Amino acid sequence: MPTMNTSFNIRSAKPEEAGLVLEFIKKLAVYEKCADEVVADEATLYHSLFVEHSAEVVFAEEAGAVVGFALFFHNFSTFVGRKGLYLEDLFILPEKRGRGYGKALLKYLAKIAVERHCGRMEWICLDWNKPALTVYRSIGAVPMDEWTVQRLDETALRAFAGEA
Repeated sequence: MPTMNTSFNIRSAKPEEAGLVLEFIKKLAVYEKCADEVVADEATLYHSLFVEHSAEVVFAEEAGAVVGFALFFHNFSTFVGRKGLYLEDLFILPEKRGRGYGKALLKYLAKIAVERHCGRMEWICLDWNKPALTVYRSIGAVPMDEWTVQRLDETALRAFAGEA
């Protein structure tokens, strides 16, 4: 793993940075080839993150400039009987990759999970994202091959709920 420079830092996002969170979400969506799926806006993110506290964001900084982010929240495992930490998004700017920043964010979140007595830390990764999968294997993460994500998008959710 490359050595990180000493000006690297991880910190929690501040309420006035909801727009920056949105910028990084959009950058991630472009990378994942689904930019047209982002419907979040700054006001919604502000409310969800800093009023409702539905999720948390941490930023990775190099020399005071944000170079990456992670967005996470707690879920619950009935099998473990405890909450878990669910990593929704992790993104490092392309020009800053290969410096260990992604792995540092994962370790930072792992420490949060341990401090908060979580039984697990989980996330989803696109099958084609080989660089990320390599990092995940290197830290001991294992794929859940027998599990398939199921989703009701907002339209399907409203229809099924009888709200359409």
